[in-house]
Amino acid sequence: MTSPNTNTNSGSNSDSSAIPLLEIVDLHVNVEDKEILKGVNLTIRAGEIHAIMGRNGSGKSTLSYALMGHPRYKVTSGKMLYKGEDISEMSPDKRAKLGLALAFQYPVSIPGVSVSNFLRKTVNAVRGRDIPVKEFRLELKALMAKLGVKDEFLSRYVNDGFSGGEKKRLEILQLSMLNPSLAILDETDSGLDIDALKTVSEGVNALSKADTAILLITHYQRMLNYVQPQFVHVFQDGKIVASGGSELALELEDRGYEWVTSEMQETPGTGPNAKTSGSSSNSSSSSSPSPAAVGAK
Repeated sequence: MTSPNTNTNSGSNSDSSAIPLLEIVDLHVNVEDKEILKGVNLTIRAGEIHAIMGRNGSGKSTLSYALMGHPRYKVTSGKMLYKGEDISEMSPDKRAKLGLALAFQYPVSIPGVSVSNFLRKTVNAVRGRDIPVKEFRLELKALMAKLGVKDEFLSRYVNDGFSGGEKKRLEILQLSMLNPSLAILDETDSGLDIDALKTVSEGVNALSKADTAILLITHYQRMLNYVQPQFVHVFQDGKIVASGGSELALELEDRGYEWVTSEMQETPGTGPNAKTSGSSSNSSSSSSPSPAAVGAK
């Protein structure tokens, strides 16, 4: 696991000289005048899978809502660059059209609106055109078969009386139809039994393509048994305090978040405001771990 001030190379096939898909620079976000994010730095390139882990209240979900432009989450300073464009003042619908999409931890119910109508309206809005019904249904049925979703699902009202697993399947189905360039999943694994977790994870893996990045937000390592991130970041007190590979998630599962805190306290110079990057933008090889590397044995 590298310290926050260690820039790590992605090791992916992406061109390190290209503009990152997402670049977050010293992001500060308030919710109802309370500062929640306190200087987040993160770079994500196309084709990468990143996982953010941390305790309740550490700021993980705030990051996802800020990225999507939720009006309660106010950016007070810093930048969010998407494909090189600052989206900090952009409306949620424009962000969606650019290619961002969020699967919610607690999807809302919409009584009276069928899943089929909801998905078609959503896809039409994001794609900017009315898709012919036949084309839409063919595409939808193919994705439903992949996710193990039954046909009667389409006539039900959105999330009305759905189980936790059904709600999460619908979120993944919606993401699959939208085909975003950055899919953000906010604790999609919460409340799922092992069978539902496997099914949802298969859907997440199907989203992962050379031109699509995934940002997974989770408390636990268990989903990462099925979805393998190249990068894992630890959130504490509104900042990314440490980053590493997939082995960091296993270490956290074994030793807990208190381990990260204690390592930072014992090692001077692990300032949490230092830049954390998933991919090196100015180096073709991984930088050497700093003396502040946490857990590097």
